[in-house]
Amino acid sequence: MADITEQEIKKIISEITEVPVEKITPDADFFADLEVDSLKAIEIVAALEKKYRVVIPEKDIPKIRTLNQVLEYTKGMKKE
Repeated sequence: MADITEQEIKKIISEITEVPVEKITPDADFFADLEVDSLKAIEIVAALEKKYRVVIPEKDIPKIRTLNQVLEYTKGMKKE
């Protein structure tokens, strides 16, 4: 099931950033490697919040910079 979630998140990020899915590696930095700007970061957060029915506090957004960090964050949110 973790693979499905990872693939779903990669697809969301790819659609918003227009970066091919294969370039979204677990450790690729959204800002440095994928050239995500702050508006696209907010779009990604909004899409994740809607899809997984979670609320990501604004203060946490800058801390979530890679696919691995998104996965860890969403795992933590689902446990609560």
